[in-house]
Amino acid sequence: MLSAWITLAAAISTSLIGQVLLKAGASGSVAAETGFIDQLFRWQTIIGLGAYGGAALLYIIALRKIPMSVALPCTAASYVVIAVIGWAVFGESLGAQKLAAIGLISAGVLLLATTA
Repeated sequence: MLSAWITLAAAISTSLIGQVLLKAGASGSVAAETGFIDQLFRWQTIIGLGAYGGAALLYIIALRKIPMSVALPCTAASYVVIAVIGWAVFGESLGAQKLAAIGLISAGVLLLATTA
């Protein structure tokens, strides 16, 4: 069962990498000056989409042992990490409402993971 949780953590981490790469592919002066097709073929976008595909495969493997009613809500942990990465790397705002939401998400994920 531990290997299923490790696989789920790997799926979440791989999804995070994909999200950051997709944001990187959509950001910057080059992305702002080009069209969608050009953005789609930026290396960050291509690798980000590949990471999403890899995350989906890892998630499928984790679902063999972890109930979907627990596994899917645990992926919400990525919201917490992405909010912090968005703030630290991309300069996105992180106000009181977002911090409160992050706290609620964290508590929910922790509660679900400990009752599984």
